[in-house]
Amino acid sequence: MARFVRWYGSSPLHLLVLIASFAVTGYVMVRLFAVRPLAVAIWFVGAAVLHDLILLPLYSLADLSAHKLLRHQAAREPQVPWINYLRVPAFLSGVLLLVWFPLIFDLSIPYPDAARLTEGVYLGRWLAVTAVLFVASALAFALKLRRVRRATHAKERPAPGHHAAP
Repeated sequence: MARFVRWYGSSPLHLLVLIASFAVTGYVMVRLFAVRPLAVAIWFVGAAVLHDLILLPLYSLADLSAHKLLRHQAAREPQVPWINYLRVPAFLSGVLLLVWFPLIFDLSIPYPDAARLTEGVYLGRWLAVTAVLFVASALAFALKLRRVRRATHAKERPAPGHHAAP
């Protein structure tokens, strides 16, 4: 087993899940190409171009800007890596926006029988979900920071019965 992990870089379960995901993706691709090959090809090329030429530079710039703006000075207190507490809710909110943008921005043909909702509710709900994601992430960051600081302060305190040297 150790030899396999050294050779592959992860467990056999990881390899099996990877093979299964490729198999499912291959099956879906065969099914999609059988129905609408040109539309699927255009969608994949468009998604690659949109991601590589527009989205990647934008979110890389946003990430670098967040690092520059929120950079902390060296302090005596222990530091907790904070960037992922900003990246995760931003990523999840962005994925929700990407998937549901026609409904969020009222660009779709309404389906009143399917959802039984008016078109105007989606923007407010996406903003609410985004706010909840950022608040939950901030709370998780605060709890982690509190735990790290408590552990650091506990290490600095002398043991009971021992006095610090004069």
